[in-house]
Amino acid sequence: MRHVPRKRFGQNFLVDPQIVTDIVRAIHPSKDDLLVEIGPGLGALTRPLLQFLRCLHVVEIDRDIVERLRGAFSQDTLVIYTGDALEFDFSTLGNDLRVVGNLPYNISTPLLFHLSQFAKGVRDMHFLLQKEVVARMVAAPSNSNYGRLSVMLQCRFEMEQLFIVPPESFCPAPKVESAVVRMIPRRQPLIAADREKLFSAIVSAAFAQRRKTLRNTLRDHLKPEDYQRLEIDPGQRAENLSVAQFVAIAEHLSK
Repeated sequence: MRHVPRKRFGQNFLVDPQIVTDIVRAIHPSKDDLLVEIGPGLGALTRPLLQFLRCLHVVEIDRDIVERLRGAFSQDTLVIYTGDALEFDFSTLGNDLRVVGNLPYNISTPLLFHLSQFAKGVRDMHFLLQKEVVARMVAAPSNSNYGRLSVMLQCRFEMEQLFIVPPESFCPAPKVESAVVRMIPRRQPLIAADREKLFSAIVSAAFAQRRKTLRNTLRDHLKPEDYQRLEIDPGQRAENLSVAQFVAIAEHLSK
């Protein structure tokens, strides 16, 4: 039966077989990999992935799609979790987890932040996202795309944009281009776990008003003498600081 895409779930189904092949090739799955797919939809990636895997885990919020999947695949090879990926505890699946998915554009940023909590137990992640979001993820300092998302993810992951996916590769076709990104957790995160809350608060404050200088955005955190010790110009904007400099600020304040 035909499934009508639901806007509230941000459903844009991948239908281009060449793009599917390219994504699976980028993932390079092996039969014993512990792999979870977020939002399998109509199975465009699910089917080719199962050609390589003994078992695939999937998280799907749409109950109609869940029923389709249950009818199309054996429960021995496809383990289905019905629910919202934003609330799913990915640590329950085990360590050395590989995560893939064509992520809904409407929740991509909060979902990336949610997934970053489980980085310690993850081998890699491959996602199909709006190209603009990927550009923000991988952006370097002093780039207009560089922002809170860039800093918060780059402190935990090495990231690389792999290739662009045109709108016509989906049904329904979105109004923007998409891109595939690879995320590999750093062996050692740049910020210690006990300082993550402070780090997040500093980054959020710094980028809250992008056009203002650090002297203004971080006035509740740093004094003039702090900038001197950190060797940071308070006349700069947040977008001019490297991830390492934000880490240095958090380290300095934690002491």
